Amino acid sequence: MATDMSVEKKVFARRESEARSYCRSFDTVFTSASGSEMKDAAGNTYIDFLAGCSSLNYGHNDPDMKAALIEHISNDGIAHGLDMYTQTKAAFLETFENVILKPRGMDHKIMMVGPTGTNAVEAAMKLARKVTGRTNVIAFTNGFHGMTLGALAATANAGKRGGAGMDLSGVTRMPYEGAFGDEVDSLSLIEQMLENPSSGIDAPAAFLMEPVQGEGGLNAASKEFIEGVAKLAKKHGALLILDDIQAGVGRTGTFFSFEEMDVEPDLIPMAKSLSGMGLPFAALLVKPEHDIWKPAEHNGTFRGNTHAFVTARVALEKFWKDDTFQKEIETKSAILSEAMHELAKEIPGSKVKGRGMMMGVDVGSGELAGDICAEAFRNGLIIETSGAHDEVVKVLAPLTTPVETFREGLKILLQAAATQTKHKIAAE
Repeated sequence: MATDMSVEKKVFARRESEARSYCRSFDTVFTSASGSEMKDAAGNTYIDFLAGCSSLNYGHNDPDMKAALIEHISNDGIAHGLDMYTQTKAAFLETFENVILKPRGMDHKIMMVGPTGTNAVEAAMKLARKVTGRTNVIAFTNGFHGMTLGALAATANAGKRGGAGMDLSGVTRMPYEGAFGDEVDSLSLIEQMLENPSSGIDAPAAFLMEPVQGEGGLNAASKEFIEGVAKLAKKHGALLILDDIQAGVGRTGTFFSFEEMDVEPDLIPMAKSLSGMGLPFAALLVKPEHDIWKPAEHNGTFRGNTHAFVTARVALEKFWKDDTFQKEIETKSAILSEAMHELAKEIPGSKVKGRGMMMGVDVGSGELAGDICAEAFRNGLIIETSGAHDEVVKVLAPLTTPVETFREGLKILLQAAATQTKHKIAAE
């Protein structure tokens, strides 16, 4: 079997672009997945603490979503419909309205965009500029918003930006909370820059921020900071765009990551787990007064994935009609927090980061974080790093992971951290 797998892997080196990345950390050929586990061609089973980078919050191949999708396909349900009216889309919209929007007192319209998060961000930036007549978007240090040119301009990572091959403009960078240390009041600094007519900052069309920075190192903005940014946006006539692509759909404990804050985002880009089971699907939630698009002014061949409408509807009905699932997330978040603090004790100077089921530990070194994740993978756990220097060991387990499996995965991670820390100490 091992020989067969090595033969299969040769095609990737021969034919797949050098842009491939995750496979370089997880050098095996995966064949199947269910719930919180994946299997490879050699028969090994891995606990998944990556979950499609939070695209699989409900785990792999949820049986109810899978059954609904199979039924839809078997009955010759619409596979692709541009943005035409379909029963499938109507069912999704009505469910999202009744299960998500109305209970939260929200009246946002749902704009179908291209199938990935960067498409939702692009639409948000375009619409903010159209609504305000301004061009400048304020984004934040360590932010990640996508890889297409507009969203990439708002992305802070130098390596990602370097792939553009051209100047990236239209964005002013401001410090995220804690970016310059706890002693620097980022909110006050931003306010001073905006109030000073000689600061050189053009009037903003929007503030674009992640309530929790997924790729930027699990930096979690406080309630006070997010509410402060919202007030600044309103004061200066700018829209508030809260990017909930990775932090949303239950990842931080509630469906939206900002639910416990006194904010009303004008625009909310969503993607990743919105489809329920990993199908490409992104959308932009838009306050009705800002929905000033002309027909087809922002479009795309795959705006609205009909198969994803099926699975997304099932996910909403199964997990969000009451608070049962949210309470389960709260329980697992406490288990995760305890484990992360235990891991942090293993490594001098390390720091727990994030919130909810979006937590990790800054171990102070990209090399050490990478070694810990590699050791964990050798022992049956899929987990990755994040942060400016890949210094954060980042847990993104499916929210549906059974507690026993969750604890087993955390045990593997803690053992990997202990092993690699000993190696580091010995080497020094």
